[in-house]
This record gives sequence, C-alpha cells and structure tokens, in this order.
Amino acid sequence: MTSASTTEASAVVEVTALSRTFDVSKPWLNRVLERSPKAFLKAAQEISFSIDRGETFALVGESGSGKSTVAKMVVGLLEASSGAIRIEGVDMRSRKQSGAEMRDLRRRIQMIFQDPYASLNPRWRVDRIIAEPIRAFRLETSEQAISARVGELLELVRLHPRDGAKYPHEFSGGQRQRICIARALASKPEFLVCDEPTSALDVSVQAQILNLMKDLQDEFQLTYLFISHDLAVVRHMARRIGVMYLGRLVEVAESHDLFRNPRHPYTRMLLAAIPDLEMTGQPRRTVEGEIPNPISPPTGCAFHPRCPLANARCASELPVFRNDGAMGVACHAVEEGRTAP
Repeated sequence: MTSASTTEASAVVEVTALSRTFDVSKPWLNRVLERSPKAFLKAAQEISFSIDRGETFALVGESGSGKSTVAKMVVGLLEASSGAIRIEGVDMRSRKQSGAEMRDLRRRIQMIFQDPYASLNPRWRVDRIIAEPIRAFRLETSEQAISARVGELLELVRLHPRDGAKYPHEFSGGQRQRICIARALASKPEFLVCDEPTSALDVSVQAQILNLMKDLQDEFQLTYLFISHDLAVVRHMARRIGVMYLGRLVEVAESHDLFRNPRHPYTRMLLAAIPDLEMTGQPRRTVEGEIPNPISPPTGCAFHPRCPLANARCASELPVFRNDGAMGVACHAVEEGRTAP
C-alpha cells in the first residue's frame, strides 16, 4: 500500500460520500386521495473510492445494487444528490471552472455503454459517428485530417478503414462495440467509464473485447471504472474491486485477495455461485434470496435478511465501512470475528 500522499498524487478519480436519491412519489393528487406519503429511492449512498492512473477499478453486484447509477454520476450524465467527484483534482460538481476548463475535462472523460445496438445512431455512417467527438472538441480542423484520424481509430480497434462507409446495422454485436470503443477514443480520453460493456455480447466475443480493452489500456495508459455483474469478467480486468449491495459499498479489496479470501458474507455468496471450472469438488450454491425493495429497505444492515451470520445487531444497526489498509468492509460479523451463525 502506497503512502497517502503518493496515492493522492497518482489518483485520477476521487469519489467521496457520493449519494443519489430519486423521488419516486405518486402524483400529488393521488397522494392526497390515498393519503400516502412521498416515496424516495436511495440508489447510491455514501460511496467513496479512488482510482489511480492506469488502473482498473471495478464495481460489482446484483442488478439493482446501484452500480450504473454511480457510473452515470461519475461521468456527469446524472447529477449527484450529495458528495464530491474529483477528476484530475477538479471538482466536477463545482461551478468555479471556466467553460474552456470544463470542456477540456469533459474531453478526457468518456463512457462505453452496455448496449452497442442502442448507443449508435442507425442513420449515421460509422465514419460520421467516430468523427463526431473529433469535430465537437475541435481536435482536427480539416476534413482530410478527420478522415485520416477515423481510419486510424478503426484500425486501432481491429476494423478496416473502409468500414467507415457502412452503417451500424451492417456489423455484428462485437464489431459494434469496437465502433463504440473507437468513438470513445476519438477525443483522446484518459478516463473511461465502462458500464457492462460486454454483457450484451456472446461469451466468445466478450473475451475479444476485453482483451482489446486491456491492450488499449496498456498502450495509452487509460484509467477504467469498470461496471459489471460478472465476477469472471471483473477478475480478468480489474486490479481492485468494490462490491455494492442496495446502494452501498460493502467491500473493497485487491482482486486476488477478494477471490482468495472474501470477507463480507455477500461477497462470499456471489463467489460461491460461480461455476467450479477447476472441479475442486467444493459445494456450489446459487445466490439466495433477492435484493430488498430499495424504497423500503430493511433496518440495520440491508443484507441481514439474507445473511447466514446475521444477529440482532445486524438487524438494528447500520454497519460502518471500515478501511483496513488496501481493503475495506462494512460488516458487523467481520468486525466481531463471527464466522458461524
């Protein structure tokens, strides 16, 4: 573990106590007639993490855990209710920066979306799609230079420059995701937020896209925030992993430590559900239960209704996320050393 000063100096992204609450109340007249109160959904609560330059930090968890909400807040597609987001030391929620400063910062942050079928304009040719960020940020001025840059980007993602004359529907899912990656790289970014970039693809194609992303990261020293529900994908991509449950971080650890020695019962449950490809003979079980309703979550630790180690304290007291060197966990059972019900 590096010193605090070194970590702060090398961190590209610093997220502190990030939260987002949605008002999901019924219309005013319905609430008056039904005498029902307002309803709020806490999609993300007190999320804190940092990402060093050239590092991949992953957020994992079941659907509904708040991973994508955090990703959209970090990239600026969704306004945070509270907390701080610093990219290269600049507060993304501050209004003190000039338009030119924010424009340059936006150029350095890009996002790769989950569905390559929905994230490409079907009416535009591929060369126009990839050229759009180049024109928007004025990275090239002449059409000849823009066309040459588009050809370079297509070759970078292992497509042919002639593919720029085609429309998105002429490509397979994996090829479309390559186009999305080329578009993201067009603005010469330093930080990429990847929201389940391979979940809509076949398994064989997933490996190709992940290997491409790792090669590009090595070549350009890219920093990734990688969102996924697939622990096998995360193990291949990330150096550090944060596990989310019902809008909160419950564990953060180095990838090899998390898979070798998971601390939080929820992390153990997720890992136990992975198919035993090495055929060790250890018993495997599916993830038990479901994520509770986020509008009316359980008291205390939100995981306690599904947790085999839960006791009365877990049902009444919210666990505090406690850092322990490079790791961190929010669990009363871990804190008390409980290993059995």
